[in-house]
Amino acid sequence: MKNNHKEIIKRRKTRTVTVGGVKIGYGSPIVIQSMTNSSTTDIAATLEQIDELYTAGCELVRVAIPDKNAASALDRIAGKSPIPVIADIHFDLTLAHMAIENGAAKLRVNPGNIKDKKGLKILAQKAREYKVPIRVGVNAGSLARKTVIKYGWASSQALVESAVSYINYFEQNDFQDLVISLKTSDVYSTILSYRMIAEKTSYPLHLGVTAAGPWKSGIIKGSIGIGSLLADGLGDTIRVSLTAHPVEEVKAAKMILQSLGLRCFGPELISCPTCGRCEIDLVTLVSEVEGMLSHMEKNFKIAVMGCVVNGPGEAREADLGLSAGKKSGILFKKGKVIQTVPLENLLKAFQAEIRKLN
Repeated sequence: MKNNHKEIIKRRKTRTVTVGGVKIGYGSPIVIQSMTNSSTTDIAATLEQIDELYTAGCELVRVAIPDKNAASALDRIAGKSPIPVIADIHFDLTLAHMAIENGAAKLRVNPGNIKDKKGLKILAQKAREYKVPIRVGVNAGSLARKTVIKYGWASSQALVESAVSYINYFEQNDFQDLVISLKTSDVYSTILSYRMIAEKTSYPLHLGVTAAGPWKSGIIKGSIGIGSLLADGLGDTIRVSLTAHPVEEVKAAKMILQSLGLRCFGPELISCPTCGRCEIDLVTLVSEVEGMLSHMEKNFKIAVMGCVVNGPGEAREADLGLSAGKKSGILFKKGKVIQTVPLENLLKAFQAEIRKLN
């Protein structure tokens, strides 16, 4: 993508893990994930939601496998899904074996709630045979009791120590097709945990802030946590966990990645905050322009500014912009005015210029 930043984020070098044809790791685009919230046994509803996620831009999708019925349903889901399907496994490794046999492209295993450590060895053998990667997902809420006692709470050090112990276990059993995540609902602890694990291993990292909350607060927590780590060059796949429709997670992930110049999903719309100088309904105008851009895929910077102060000057890098007053407005490209237009014709003229860009 076109990147106007003077400095470009330098990503951490990692191993590459391939999930159903999607590459995760250094040299590949940061991958967007989400998770269905339908019952996995409802195959039609789950496939419908996966299609929605795929259309929105999701590249890997996780489904819950709480029982054998869900594991059996995975066969039809994975076979019809337009994107690789990850099986989310807790407690029962029998379900992990079933998921592999039924077409899971990757497993997410939380070793902290799996007591059968010998079973992890057998699972590693099975996953290696089927070429199915495993995400070691360490969560603050499921750390081994002895680890929590050692540190007094589920600290970043506790999460990292737990993750390293499981990484070592898999490596001792000749399995290195791993992705690592360390999640808490506390943003700063999550950031520290990932920074620490990045110094100890070269495996790809899946970023996220778990149980981040409802849409508004969840996006803020996810953006700060994930965005801070991405700016450090860490992270190879992300999920913005929200108590909302999963499509909202994908939208948020795309915005985070584009805002850092890591990926491009269409035009970037910049607009000024309203103030007492603004003489137009800028909120409505921005919403209408946003609608015009919704189906564009090219990477343009579009500016909608509310007055001359924030017009061509502050938005001089925009490929196309407008600024308006009470009676008229101007259209500009790269800071140079190209038209002065009566207010009633401004939006129509702007749309015509947008079509030229596309």
